[in-house]
Amino acid sequence: MTDPHAGARLWRSLREEVARAVVGAEAPLRLMTIALLAEGHALLEDVPGVGKTLAARAFARALGLDFGRVQGTPDLLPSDVTGSSVLADGGFRFIPGPIFTNVLLVDEINRATPRTQSALLEAMQERQVSVDGETRPIPAPFLVLATQNPIELEGTFPLPEAQLDRFLVRIVLGYPDEADERSIARRYRDAREPLEAIRAVVDASALPGLRDATRAVTVSDEVEGYLVRIVRATREHTDLQLGASPRASVSLYRAAQAMALVEGRDFVLPDDVAALARPVLTHRLLVDVDRELRGATAGDVMTEVLERVPVGVGAGAR
Repeated sequence: MTDPHAGARLWRSLREEVARAVVGAEAPLRLMTIALLAEGHALLEDVPGVGKTLAARAFARALGLDFGRVQGTPDLLPSDVTGSSVLADGGFRFIPGPIFTNVLLVDEINRATPRTQSALLEAMQERQVSVDGETRPIPAPFLVLATQNPIELEGTFPLPEAQLDRFLVRIVLGYPDEADERSIARRYRDAREPLEAIRAVVDASALPGLRDATRAVTVSDEVEGYLVRIVRATREHTDLQLGASPRASVSLYRAAQAMALVEGRDFVLPDDVAALARPVLTHRLLVDVDRELRGATAGDVMTEVLERVPVGVGAGAR
């Protein structure tokens, strides 16, 4: 797969098809497409009712892949996600959990207990789970789309840094504007379930080639240097207790390659890196408690970093 325009065609098809059910979500959908091509996972974070679950379900449906769903609750057990063995016909038979799928929607992930959240950790990173002493691979491709409400804290278990670091991008949908909100209301007047109008726009057999094409996208030395300088600058910022890790550098690198492919290019621009720095890095930063009380936020830090880090050739070289 060497056609750089294949990613752009996929993006156009997904955008048009998902728009049959979801209004005004082009930017979040683009980030989900980038996560898919970069072999990462996406965290959809926003207040209730803005369409996080609908966007995730519409995206999965348009891909035509096997789909699984887990509803996060405090009584959800790890075995409810990974599966378990039952006694049958004089022996034990393994019953796979919903994680054995291509696209897994984990709704309200922060309502699941830390023990259950950690059961996702191996699967998200290693694409496999260990149950009853046996390691079982998860079907490829494998994409986790997790949603959470950052406002409501009662009965929730915040994701630890190690788990947040497994998400390639953090996506915020936001409220629609007035025109889009009227369009949303009309869709539910005309159809009981807008998702029923969505059809698959890609053959699953084409996805491995698209992911290979993403890895083949060129990243010049100058762009690579700019990317690394952004990540390293977060570690030196006085408002942060914890900056972005080397894994974050890899994530930003892979996401920038996917962004270029979605735009129909076989090379990464500095603008790709700058556009993705916030959704890829912000959720990985830990603000110092004292600075947070003074009003500092991870988003403000990223704004400062992007304004301060030079783009030019040779910048930062010593």
